[in-house]
Amino acid sequence: MPDAVVIGAGPNGLVAANLLTDAGWSVTVLEEQPEPGGAVRHDSDVAPGFVNDLFSSFYPLAAASPVLAGLHLEDHGLRWSHAPHVLAHPLTSGGCALLDRDVGATAASLDAFHPGDGDAWRRLHAVWERYRTDILDALFTPFPPLRAAGRLALRLRGGGGLRLARTLMLPVRRMGMEEFRGEGGRLLLAGNALHADLAPEAAGSGGYGWLMSMLGQTYGFPVPVGGSGALTTALTHRLRSRGGALRCGSRVSHVLVRDGRATAVRTVDGETVTARHAVLADVSAPALYGDLLDPADVPGQILADLRSFEWDFATFKVDWALDGPVRWRTEQAAGAGTVHLADGLDELTRFAAQIAMGQVPDRPFALFGQMTTADPTRSPHGTESAWAYTHLPHDVRGDAGDEGLTGSWSQEEQQIMADRVERQVERFAPGFRTLIRARRVLAPPTLQALDANLHGGATNGGTAAMHQQLFFRPTPGTGRPETPVSGLYLASAAAHPGGGVHGAPGANAARAALRAQRYAPLTRLQRMLTGRDRTGDRRRTPA
Repeated sequence: MPDAVVIGAGPNGLVAANLLTDAGWSVTVLEEQPEPGGAVRHDSDVAPGFVNDLFSSFYPLAAASPVLAGLHLEDHGLRWSHAPHVLAHPLTSGGCALLDRDVGATAASLDAFHPGDGDAWRRLHAVWERYRTDILDALFTPFPPLRAAGRLALRLRGGGGLRLARTLMLPVRRMGMEEFRGEGGRLLLAGNALHADLAPEAAGSGGYGWLMSMLGQTYGFPVPVGGSGALTTALTHRLRSRGGALRCGSRVSHVLVRDGRATAVRTVDGETVTARHAVLADVSAPALYGDLLDPADVPGQILADLRSFEWDFATFKVDWALDGPVRWRTEQAAGAGTVHLADGLDELTRFAAQIAMGQVPDRPFALFGQMTTADPTRSPHGTESAWAYTHLPHDVRGDAGDEGLTGSWSQEEQQIMADRVERQVERFAPGFRTLIRARRVLAPPTLQALDANLHGGATNGGTAAMHQQLFFRPTPGTGRPETPVSGLYLASAAAHPGGGVHGAPGANAARAALRAQRYAPLTRLQRMLTGRDRTGDRRRTPA
């Protein structure tokens, strides 16, 4: 009998399992898919000799994460690689906003849009450098992050804290207008905000766009050498080297609860795996509370709140094997690992508005990854392993492109949408389609089939909007890994601080489980002294 059972071998589940084994616990991880990794996997199925990441590719949050740094994954084979530039946002007119790990290079690209905008970027970067340590501590610790927030509040009190808070709460369009005179800086902020599901007019999108931009400025957008799955390989190697067990092809169908406490899980094959101390679930919040638990074990208010749970945008992804490097209109884009493809801020707003209206966008904002540029091991010399993804509405009510897309994502619809993405690339890189040796389409249903946490192709574990963050995540009044069921912990991106590959939800869940077990003897003593049993009912005491 293991001390803990972890449901799901995504990065959060593997981080949780590693931390528990570090504490001396025996751990069994059960994964539904035939291989571990969740949304951190790669393969060579597009074309021989080409490595393509199935889901996530660039990892600024992993590079900044103290959780992953503490695991010393470099001792287990993990190596990082960087493209010459972090990110580029070209325009069809020939301009290009460039994010580079050299702040001077970033500033120079913005000055080309409007003189003085480089200094504006330096000012935003100076704010980041002043508060970076406390911001990251607050981001990667359980909610509420009392110590980190306290330090940050003390530092902000004398340094214009209210003004900074106002700036970060702004919609990214407004923030860009206040900080920059030209379009370059505005594009970097707004494009990074749309890495999540935050439209340029959404409250708080300015803070998210600033955070992602500054992470890229400081840490870059690194990639694991050899493919994204190299990060998973390092996590699994570390886990097994410490005695942890990982079983793939084992889908958990039910969490067993006795006297208000999670005691075991049952797989679809009928096997029961008992947990001595805890069950940690690296699954979505709707899956945990709506599928794995009996309704009688979930408070009615949580079930009611989950009816209002909002997923982030659906995702549509295309992978390519290219016969050569992409020939961009603007030279700077050639050296960027990530390229944002939208012809200005208004086009980003138009894209987000179409999704809000339930329409498949006609000019999809695409994030384009040049993987061989970032890591030369990804394809033969002189070629490029590449991908692009864009967002879609979950409930398609129309097609802004007038091609009759309905959201069924049949094979025909997938090819029509992939062609539309390629036409968007062609606007910024004429002749792109002549380079294509092979392509693969990953529509929302395919993404979900490969990782059940990616509901309808949603990659963030739920919207990043303010109404479902902090103590609203995944439902109002939560924000922590503990659940209403004793010994059961939410260890996925559905918990604070949310999506991205950084391991914080898994680490928070593991630490909560360890903390609960540490204080279990005291809790049992308190129950005895107060005459209460484990379910909270008063025992009959002697007269």
